[in-house]
Amino acid sequence: MSDFNEQYNKLIDEVRVLVKKHARGRPPSISVSEETAALLTALGTALSGTTHESASASVADVQDKREQKIEVEVRTLEEENNEMTTPVDISSLTTLDEIAQVITACTRCPLHETRNKAVPGEGSPQAPLVFVGEAPGASEDAKGRPFVGRSGNLLTDIIEKGMKLPRADVFICNVVKCRPPENRVPSPDEVRICEPYLLRQLEILKPQVICALGAVAAQTLLKTTDPIFKLRGLWHDYHGIPCRVTYHPAYLLRNPVDKKKAWEDIQEIMKFMQDQGTVFPSS
Repeated sequence: MSDFNEQYNKLIDEVRVLVKKHARGRPPSISVSEETAALLTALGTALSGTTHESASASVADVQDKREQKIEVEVRTLEEENNEMTTPVDISSLTTLDEIAQVITACTRCPLHETRNKAVPGEGSPQAPLVFVGEAPGASEDAKGRPFVGRSGNLLTDIIEKGMKLPRADVFICNVVKCRPPENRVPSPDEVRICEPYLLRQLEILKPQVICALGAVAAQTLLKTTDPIFKLRGLWHDYHGIPCRVTYHPAYLLRNPVDKKKAWEDIQEIMKFMQDQGTVFPSS
């Protein structure tokens, strides 16, 4: 009897919550879960004359099914979490094309559910200069190519009009290879899961210089939480590769006053490559 009363009280509490949540200011009808409907049926049976033992058995059966369902859901979440937390092993991949194929098929984080196309990156496999951005935007997601929207046009102008280089002579990619919904900043988990792809790309490219575009790219490469105003204007070391930090082109479109500072950063890169006698693929 006490078990039945306990189940009855739980049922009333659940119905009360549902009514407050769904029926305020609406007609007095609400939708309930299958489990709640079954509990109501069991309760109705009990109140119509069935013994408490029979009603309690019905309630217990519903609870067992609910617990089984929860157990399956928890197990599924644990499996998904294990997949995301286990580092992807791409050490056997030796070309950028191989990495691109893996990225295109990747389902390791929830971003694959909302992407149109993954964006591995593009450019020369012999590129001495690599630009690393944050994540694809809407235009990149539609085409599967990095920096092809408005910010991409600005980056192309910086490379071709400013640096006097063919865009195809450099390599352009992002830390995160799939577009975050609404162009939000990638989450730490998304960065962590996707980072091995970027690191392997850089291992294969072995560029002479890296230009980090924006805070996310800079903080990921340099393993720091420093804001961009502390990182730009200086040379940094990425596994022996000189790295320069500047503003993301999307930021420059919103804050054109900082284009002068970004150009100063690019000029430092150009001077470094000139001093090193850097040769580009089309030279």
